[in-house]
Amino acid sequence: MTVQSVKPLIRWPEIASLLLAGAVGGLAAAALGLPMPYLIGSLCVSAGYTIFVANRSGRPVVFPRRLRFAFVSVIGVMIGATFSPGLLSALPSLWPSLIAMVAFIVTAHASVYQLFTRLGGYDRTTALYAAMPGGLVEAVMLGERAGGDVRILTVQHFARIIIVVVTIPMLFLIWNGVAVGSAAGQVFSPEDTRVSDLALIAALALIGAPFARLAHIPAGHLMGPLILSATAHVGGPAGIHSPGWLLALAQLVIGVGLGTQFSAVTGRLLVRTFGLGLVSVALMMAVGAGFAAGLTTILPLPFEALFISYAPGGVTEMGLVALSLEISPVIVAAHHLFRITFTVFMVSWLKPG
Repeated sequence: MTVQSVKPLIRWPEIASLLLAGAVGGLAAAALGLPMPYLIGSLCVSAGYTIFVANRSGRPVVFPRRLRFAFVSVIGVMIGATFSPGLLSALPSLWPSLIAMVAFIVTAHASVYQLFTRLGGYDRTTALYAAMPGGLVEAVMLGERAGGDVRILTVQHFARIIIVVVTIPMLFLIWNGVAVGSAAGQVFSPEDTRVSDLALIAALALIGAPFARLAHIPAGHLMGPLILSATAHVGGPAGIHSPGWLLALAQLVIGVGLGTQFSAVTGRLLVRTFGLGLVSVALMMAVGAGFAAGLTTILPLPFEALFISYAPGGVTEMGLVALSLEISPVIVAAHHLFRITFTVFMVSWLKPG
């Protein structure tokens, strides 16, 4: 029996147990002083359990998409809540960084493509789409249509995102001694959260995703609520006080959700993709750090904000890091949305060979 031969079913008692175990993993990670503890701790617990179950019983562990997307939308609202009229006036000045992002994407994609073909031994089609510095779903879809290895594409991109999610907070811990998103880090909201705050967060999250779908906005579950929340904070007296426990809960749910993506992963494939992932992420982050350092001379942004903006992680995960560090999360999200959109546009016009 194989994982693919079993119809995926959501087992709610199993999901509840995973969330509980993930919370324990998060508490353990927090006790150790690790950055982003509820995301990293829950991800490790969930991934280990998922791989064990898949190898032992041949069935996948299916995490409910609606639950994951709900907390992605909550993160969008929290990022939008950091928006201000002053930040709005600063956005037009980001054009040098967005132009530099195009150069970063071309350089990173070409470099990782060579890595995957020469060191990894991937065929050209699989390497072309596996080397995309963004757009997991789009990379798998385009790669499948072109005849690439879907399993390698899926795991390679998950490896990229997970390695970045783990590495970036660790680098900041080493760099400035601040445990990102942990009890030792910064307090997310210094004021008491009211019931009205939670109601407004829920309302913006529920309305934002359908709004983005109707408007054909990419990464809609994140960007729709983000845009509505930002608009409310710039144009009205929204003033949401987001509680720290809600950010921790979002880390927990997203971490467990990422971990359950490893149902079809064999040990050999896992070692291969994560080994290549470590090298490729190091390469892309080095290139990104170079661009970030250069841009600090012409933009009124700290290196940390630009470094996170150029990190090849997911929009949601990098938004979480920016929120935890309280470093321009709207600017970080704008960069990552542009990165993913341009990457997909560019690769759509390329032909492997």
